[in-house]
Amino acid sequence: MRTVNELSPLLTCEQLTVGHGNRAIAPPFDLAIERGEFVAVVGRNGTGKSTWFRTVLGLLAPVSGRVTLRPGLRMSYVAQRAQFDPLYPALARDVVAMGCERGISFAHPRLREPAVVRVALERVGAAAFADRPYRALSEGQKQRVLLARLYASDPELALLDEPTSAMDAIAEREALLAIDALRKERGTSVLVVSHYLGSIREFAQRVVLLDSACETVLVGKTDEVLGHAVFHRNYPGAADDACEAH
Repeated sequence: MRTVNELSPLLTCEQLTVGHGNRAIAPPFDLAIERGEFVAVVGRNGTGKSTWFRTVLGLLAPVSGRVTLRPGLRMSYVAQRAQFDPLYPALARDVVAMGCERGISFAHPRLREPAVVRVALERVGAAAFADRPYRALSEGQKQRVLLARLYASDPELALLDEPTSAMDAIAEREALLAIDALRKERGTSVLVVSHYLGSIREFAQRVVLLDSACETVLVGKTDEVLGHAVFHRNYPGAADDACEAH
């Protein structure tokens, strides 16, 4: 039997307004993320998608409203770009191992990490460059390594800000398949900012559309949001499933 804590939403936004200081970027909205959901976040550049993620992570204070995280929630975040000190000689597998650092003890020593790291690299197609310096990788390869780190960290809630922006269409779909497999296998909830409508239609159960110009936030099932007039005002070419909404 699941406990009350396990039945509660992982993340709740109540009349949440995000922005910088007292300046709101988008109107307030409500949202609750349940276990095992795949939710896509869309909107034109500058509509507050990354700002919302930073607010959820506690890096920015809400302009108004509140964010509630389930007690003890394990979260992982993949940014659009991750910068490492170029003087720090981290290999790709070292970056992935950073996702295993939680809960290290005598009972759970670091010796268990290599197998976890290997599996994570394999799942996202990054095993071939595991022993290469992270700083020497292409942007697309770096994003694969960051996805492997996410997989190794075994989060309950994963926030990914344009995780496939540096990948070609084939690599993007492979990466999203790996993310969706994590959701299905472990019940991980996934929040992804994406500009690729084909992937959104294929993987997302729900969509959040942020539209600062029309002062609108839409939250609903994928077909409902992608069929809404506000969505088509943002993306007039959305009839093509393969189009890139950028």
